[in-house]
Parts: sequence; C-alpha cells; structure tokens
Amino acid sequence: MTETLDPAALPQFPGTRAKGCPFDPPPALHALQKEGPLARVRLWDATTPWLVTRYDEQRALLADPRVSADVTRPGYPIQGRFSGDVVSFILMDDPEHHRLRRMVQAPFTVRRTEAMRPAVQKIVDDLIDDLLAGPKPVDLVEAFALPVPSLVICELLGVPYADHDFFQENSKIIIRRDATPEDRAAAGGRLAEYLDQLVGEKLANPADDLLSKVAERVKTGELTREGAARMGVLLLIAGHETTANMIALGTLALLQNPGQLALLRDTDDPALVAGAVEELLRYLNITHSGRRRVALADIEIAGQVIKAGEGIIMPNDIANRDPETFPDPDELDIRRDARRHVAFGFGVHQCLGQPLARMELQVAYSTLYKRIPTLRLATELERIPFKHDGQVYGVYELPVTW
Repeated sequence: MTETLDPAALPQFPGTRAKGCPFDPPPALHALQKEGPLARVRLWDATTPWLVTRYDEQRALLADPRVSADVTRPGYPIQGRFSGDVVSFILMDDPEHHRLRRMVQAPFTVRRTEAMRPAVQKIVDDLIDDLLAGPKPVDLVEAFALPVPSLVICELLGVPYADHDFFQENSKIIIRRDATPEDRAAAGGRLAEYLDQLVGEKLANPADDLLSKVAERVKTGELTREGAARMGVLLLIAGHETTANMIALGTLALLQNPGQLALLRDTDDPALVAGAVEELLRYLNITHSGRRRVALADIEIAGQVIKAGEGIIMPNDIANRDPETFPDPDELDIRRDARRHVAFGFGVHQCLGQPLARMELQVAYSTLYKRIPTLRLATELERIPFKHDGQVYGVYELPVTW
C-alpha cells in the first residue's frame, strides 16, 4: 500500500533560527531530533524527503553505497529551481566522482597543507599588520576573514588575486538561496568563462599550480576544457567561501563566549588550538542546507524504510548537536574532543579541502586574538547581518574594534 503524505502537514525545511540564537540550529530541528532519528519534511517544491536528525544514522547513510549524491537522479531533494547547468563532481557518484576527485586531491593532503602553514602564517600576519595600522572600527569580514582564504586558494590554484572582487561577487550570487535560476546561471557562466580563459593560459604556459595540473588533464584527454573550467570554479568557490565564513562566525562565537576566547588566546598548545577548531566546526554550521542524497534501493534504518527513489537530507548542524554523541551539545567547549563531528561530511564525499581549512583556521584563530587581545564587537549582536538567505551561513559584516 502506497503511503500518502500531506505536504502541508509537514514541517518546512530549512527552518528558521530562533531570534537571538544565531549559532544554534532552528528549534524545529531540535524538536524533530527529540522525536526520533528520521522524519518527513516539506521542501520549497512540496516534495517530502526524509530528514535525518541524529548523528549515528547520518554517518551510516553517508557511508552507504545505496545512497546517491547524483543531483540528476529522480527524487533528489534539490535546494531550489535548477538552472540546468552541468554539475560538479561533488554531486556525482563513483566511479566518475572518484575519477575526477583524484585529479585534484594531491595538494589537499595533510602533508602538503602543513607545508603551506608558514605561507598562510605570513598572509595572516600581514593582514593583521594592516588592521593594526588602519582605522577603527573595521569590518573583519572584508579586512581579514575573506582575504585569508582567498589569497591562499588563489596561490594554490594559480588565480590572480587582483581579480578577487570579480570572483567573490559572482560566488555570492551562486550560493544565495533566493537567487533566481537565471541569475545563478549567469554568475556561473561568468565564472566558467573566466576560468576557461585561465585554463587556456595554463595550457599555453604551465606553472607550478593546481590549475596547470588540471589543464594537463585536458592535454591527455582525461578532461574536457569545459570540465576543467568547471572544476576550477568549484575549487575557487569552495576554497574561499566556507573558510571565510568560518573565520568570521567563529570569531563572533568566541566573542560571545569570552571564557573560551581567553583559553584560546592565552594558550601556546597547538593541540588545544586544533581542538578549538574542531569544536567550533562542531558548534557552528556553515553548510546549513543539509547534505542531499537519494536512495538507490530500499534502506531499512532506525525502524523506518527509506524506499528507492526517496530523497534524504542530512543537516550536519543537528547531528553535531546530538546529545548521545556530544554531551551538553549546545555549549561551546574548546576542551571537548569534537573530532568526530560531521561538519566536513563522512564517507567518500567528505570535504576534499578539509586539511587546508583546518590549517587555515588554526593559524587564523591562534594569531588574531593573540595579536589583538582586546578585540571586541563594535556593535550589538542584534545588529549583525547574518546570512540566513545563503547556502553558506555566516555574517555579511562583522564590525570590530580594540
């Protein structure tokens, strides 16, 4: 017998955060988590995928080969009206996902990213020098949080940082929830055209950068030039947007938790700094639209059956607040062992750039508060503009002084 669902009777996803609680998941997610690990929700298009609210079930499904990341499959719970563009490898399944991912994974190993630490430290120190020499108050997003990962990913990819205004502006359009399919497609087209031009330059004059390595795959026939440009777009956007928002939002969370900020500011222990990064990744949530999947076969889990063709959404913010895995999950505690969080996902699709992001955050957090120990907000929390309308969460501005 076919199950009949009334979409109007189901909770809407994504929900709305509670006023005055910008770091916490929407109350509706907490309520659903208390009821059980799986629930049905309603999306913008009245489809009714499964929402997975608990940590163990999310990890199990993210590692299950019967669960597909392929956005083109029927039943996939898409985030909005689709522009029809060809999608990146993160929204593909193996073996094609693995084939494309391995082309760009070498620079993101722990060993390679650790070798970049001195260069990232210099970027951070130079930006703080500029902060200290400039006027106050200052927008920390514009002056520090956004330039740090943008400079790093530009150097890694071989993209001119002088073009950062162009690619940042178009990136913002692509990741806005309320952007029209036409606007998103136009912004994606501009970035693809820009990266295609760069790929052409790398084909003619290879350099020691990742985009040149991608261009080599075009020469060998493993990748089309269009595919190389789209891969460049993905790496450029992912390489600066998420980390930039994490630097700013993490700083704001610490400023609202001065005891935790003092622990981090006063320590010289790299392990505590690394632990603080993991806890902030657990406590906060930058990718706040949930990881989207579709079932390839019937899957029995937590007393329910997810049928083949049904959509699945796994929001890491509520999984990282599961009290069965993280006691007192709504407390920020940088001494907590939070390494098992799912901020970077789990399984074959876990974030490619996580070693680089971790290293950048460690350098940024451990340096900023030491060098500017009196850093404080230059406005009230209620007046800070949060990115509730974005696929990537954070703040548009963060006015600070010292």
